[in-house]
Amino acid sequence: MTTQAPADAYEADRSRIRELIQNWALWRDMGEWAGMRSVWHDDGRMQATWKQGGADEFVQATIDAWDKGVTILHMLGGTTVEVRGERAVSITKVTVTQRALAEGVECDVICMARHYDFWEKRSGRWGLVLREGIYDKDWIAPVEPGARIALDPGLLAQFPPEYRHLAYLQTKAGFPVKRDMPCLKGPAVEALYARGAGWLGGAPTAWAREPAG
Repeated sequence: MTTQAPADAYEADRSRIRELIQNWALWRDMGEWAGMRSVWHDDGRMQATWKQGGADEFVQATIDAWDKGVTILHMLGGTTVEVRGERAVSITKVTVTQRALAEGVECDVICMARHYDFWEKRSGRWGLVLREGIYDKDWIAPVEPGARIALDPGLLAQFPPEYRHLAYLQTKAGFPVKRDMPCLKGPAVEALYARGAGWLGGAPTAWAREPAG
């Protein structure tokens, strides 16, 4: 059974985790790959629309996309952190913006989302064990004012409405987009919240099932 740390230590842990969350976004968007990787523990994992896998795999995929000119930026909002002993869960508001061609028109997709993070302190170091994206709402807009874009309604309808435009753009860019990510409401996000509670309570893994490989 995990116990609550003294107040000063609790706030210090919360502050450190917030710092890591901010560092991840800055380092990822500026191409500081070693810094980005350092936020995770060695067995850490990432679940995003366009890529799911271990930390090393995700960072390499991000580098490859960067080198191909893929532009994805992150703007962080509020963060809440709950620490229980040497484990923690955080939720951070994030706006994801991706610019790419969609049906020949240069567009921005803006997606309002959250990062749901599982943390653990190992040998005195906080590190990310799992980051799950939660997708709340998105929209698409041509970069050139007045330009019109005609999306394929059949492809658009294949994705959850909370992130269908982001998924559309990423699919067109060649990424195999995951179609059952947690969203604003529903069983997937409720199950994620339950896993977070279990993690704080001492569950052996942050995963619903052990990942393959």
